[in-house]
Amino acid sequence: MTDAVEVTEEKLGIFARVGLYYRQVVNELKKVVWPTRNMLTTYTAVVLVFVLSSSQSYPSSTWFLPRSSSGYSDKGHG
Repeated sequence: MTDAVEVTEEKLGIFARVGLYYRQVVNELKKVVWPTRNMLTTYTAVVLVFVLSSSQSYPSSTWFLPRSSSGYSDKGHG
């Protein structure tokens, strides 16, 4: 931050700083480009398909791997 901003923030009380923060957050949220309903539906579907396929492929991939590749063995354990 610049010196001018630091001096200004030091002079403000706690409530003024909270108010300034709130105004800055609202101004930044006005700049956000929110997705359309179509984009949101498409992205949600893509994420769900990816998560479901990942959750299905992980157990099947571990079934094909030998147990010794996990780094643990039954030998020497209590």
